[in-house]
Amino acid sequence: MNAVAELLADHLADPDAGWSMGAPGAIAEFVRLPDEPVRTGGGAVVTDRGGIRLDAPPATRALAYRTPVGPEDHWNHAVALCLPADAAQGAARTVVTGLGPDRGALRAADRDAVLVDLGMGTPTVDVCIRTADPELLAVLRAAEGRPHGAEVNAAVVAAGPHRVFTTALGRTEVYAPIPPPDGRSPDGPHTHLLPHILRADRTHAATVPVPEGFLPCAHLYPAHPLTDLTGHPRPFDAGRSAAFDRLLDRFGDPVQQAVTAEVVRAVAAGEEPGPRPVDPPDRAARAVALRVLAHAGADPAVLARWRGRDAPDPDLLDPDGDRNAG
Repeated sequence: MNAVAELLADHLADPDAGWSMGAPGAIAEFVRLPDEPVRTGGGAVVTDRGGIRLDAPPATRALAYRTPVGPEDHWNHAVALCLPADAAQGAARTVVTGLGPDRGALRAADRDAVLVDLGMGTPTVDVCIRTADPELLAVLRAAEGRPHGAEVNAAVVAAGPHRVFTTALGRTEVYAPIPPPDGRSPDGPHTHLLPHILRADRTHAATVPVPEGFLPCAHLYPAHPLTDLTGHPRPFDAGRSAAFDRLLDRFGDPVQQAVTAEVVRAVAAGEEPGPRPVDPPDRAARAVALRVLAHAGADPAVLARWRGRDAPDPDLLDPDGDRNAG
């Protein structure tokens, strides 16, 4: 078993790990509770609320990283699962397109329902819904060959069909109802569709140091030291923090690792802050290092001097930062 396959197998078996597929503005997330009934096998984990299947070819590269979230001492951490750019490309359809029965559905009972690509045009993820509802199918068939519009969006929200996000690494399915426009996402599996972010046509945030020639197709969110999987705060867990540090050692970006190590060394020595890094991933590494040190017991006076030198940097914030950090 190679390192990436081992990483996936370990975390698919871990109920404290979360997953997502998508791009900024179009994300499907899968999480499960420790006591939730689950079906596993063939690289898949499925509950009554959703599921994920991963099939990582040998060319898959894992990238562990952290990004700052919000104005307080919080951060997201994740492992991006990346493929060479040509292998990562999806269909990138820009019009509503019926794809027929979903023979690849995670549950046998769903394989006769119709899969429909909503035509969001995202390069690495096909944003689809799956339904057997005659009324919704009639709306979707009438919209085929046209860009996704308000009528389709309203019908989808009202009907609440399964959402199916597929990438070159597999698929994530969400069965939970879709909240109304003024509602909030459920604590379990859910999706985000944010067209104003999608228009930026990005595959990942600028703070993520994806290797040259690669694109992310899925993300793993190991257990977080500050929150549970529903995003609720918990006391800082040094063991979870150390566990992710080990992933950074194994799968992290060397330049980010060097930035973090220098911040840790300089703060421990009580030194004054050096120049802020230029590249967004390196600035993010410095910002997160200071946040982690604040929870790990570093000298508050030294941290205050470093933070006083680094003004708040909104460009570093995760565009999907409302997602749980675990």
